Amino acid sequence: MRRSNTGVALKEDYLKVVERTVELERLISWAQERKPMLVFGPEGVGKTRLLQEFARIQPLALYVPQVKSPHDLLLSLVDSLCTKLGARSLPSHTSTMSTSGLKGTVDRALNVKPFLLLLDQLQNPSRAVTTIVKELGYYGRTPVFFGARSPHMEDIGALQALCYDKKERLEMTNWSSEIALEFARREADRLDLWANNLDTALQSIVHLSGGNPGSILGMLKMASRSQYRVDDQIKFHVLYLDYRMGRR
Repeated sequence: MRRSNTGVALKEDYLKVVERTVELERLISWAQERKPMLVFGPEGVGKTRLLQEFARIQPLALYVPQVKSPHDLLLSLVDSLCTKLGARSLPSHTSTMSTSGLKGTVDRALNVKPFLLLLDQLQNPSRAVTTIVKELGYYGRTPVFFGARSPHMEDIGALQALCYDKKERLEMTNWSSEIALEFARREADRLDLWANNLDTALQSIVHLSGGNPGSILGMLKMASRSQYRVDDQIKFHVLYLDYRMGRR
């Protein structure tokens, strides 16, 4: 067993799930095969955290947090390339470049090493963005990992043509109640959250969240606010309703 920063003992099987070891190993294996991959699952399940961790340990993975426009996409790729190759490897005036100039810079850099693109939080990208991505990854030169909510690839729009094999999908699911409760207890400890009914509140929050880590953490952060407490008790049902209504 290991211990958290707060001294709470953590089971190895809990850590394996929370740290998404299995999913991370699959991404690493898929990257070695130079194939595209769709990482999907509900909001808050940990897709972004997984892709960011993968980018951190993979020297050739270029992470783009959110695709909004061709220009923003290319600027994000330039930032990632500067991190991986070093700022001196790219022109110093990229911030003032046009979209076509940025595309040429990125395109040349992608020929230097076998990079991999990580496009997170996709929501039906525009035709212009789709065209840029397809051109950057032409003929499989630069495989793409997509992060989206939809298991049927609606979120990635026309980019689904790059995922020509349906096996190229990695589903991320919510945690079991046991794992989720241990996560909730650890996070409550980290947030220094206290209440007379804390254990009951944590169990209810886990149940109401369906084991979704993002929802659990969001509700825990709300739980210390005065409007959700009375006589040192957490009003978790009111908290949950407000969370669902977006009053975060």
